[in-house]
Amino acid sequence: MNRLVAIVGPTGAGKSRLALDLARAFDGEIVNADSRQVYRYMDIGTAKPGRQDLSLIRHHLIDILNPDEDFGLAQYQQLAYEAIEDIQKRGKLAMLVGGSGLYVWAVLEGWRIPKVAPDLKLRRKLERVERSELYRELAKVDPVAAQRIDPRNVRRIIRALEVYRGNEVPFSQLQLKAKPSPNILIIGLTADRAELYRRIDQRVEEMIEQGLVDEVKGLLDRGYALSLPAMSGIGYKQIAMHLKGELSLADAIQQIKFETHRLVRHQYSWFRLKDDRIRWFDIEKGADSEIKSLVTGFTGNSYEVHQATGLRK
Repeated sequence: MNRLVAIVGPTGAGKSRLALDLARAFDGEIVNADSRQVYRYMDIGTAKPGRQDLSLIRHHLIDILNPDEDFGLAQYQQLAYEAIEDIQKRGKLAMLVGGSGLYVWAVLEGWRIPKVAPDLKLRRKLERVERSELYRELAKVDPVAAQRIDPRNVRRIIRALEVYRGNEVPFSQLQLKAKPSPNILIIGLTADRAELYRRIDQRVEEMIEQGLVDEVKGLLDRGYALSLPAMSGIGYKQIAMHLKGELSLADAIQQIKFETHRLVRHQYSWFRLKDDRIRWFDIEKGADSEIKSLVTGFTGNSYEVHQATGLRK
């Protein structure tokens, strides 16, 4: 029977590291569920797996678009289903990995994505309205969607209003959900909030050392405008502002850290610690052996299927 393992949790919790180790141990392949890793040329700022990892374990839905190409939730869901089916047909373990809650639950719960085409005229009109006013309107017509959407995410607020006006039905009601199949194991990684923030701050510093400034400069030199949705990601926006002389590098780095801390808080609204569908593990308590045993029981395969070297600390 086909099985799917999902690995979720906040930024900095070690999802990619765990996924790579489990993929080696259980002959698996990884389906990306990070909304920024789908774009080419955006490697450092999205913490995309390195070339060596990509060569060792097959990854799906990474580097499939240029930053100026449109990409929506319905497209992602369809591509993810196709990738998962392909992996399972070849007898391998499919693993859905990422921290973009919208993407993850759209796949696991089988959302019926609203079929409302983009209304460019409406979007231009709404883009001229104050963000706080847009959010108040959304909270009025669809409080469930408003609760789940980051008040600073203008693009998603406008999309929810666009869907509502196109259907006269709340966006959240159109996203029909189902309980994840018993053939799905959802593993959640977590840690004390202070520890996550420490890890994030360290990773941001490493990104700068690895060349994030040059990566953003390269994107701008290729003509990718800061106004593009892909370029609104944390790190790219702040470094672009630095390159334009609007922020010092030190201030840009601090803003990246702060915004990523805020992202962690938002991710916990998607992946709740009290959600009994998710098997949570504290990364500070050395849960690697327990996770291996859990996946072994779930798949019915030994974790030495692929000559596993064991989960790294």
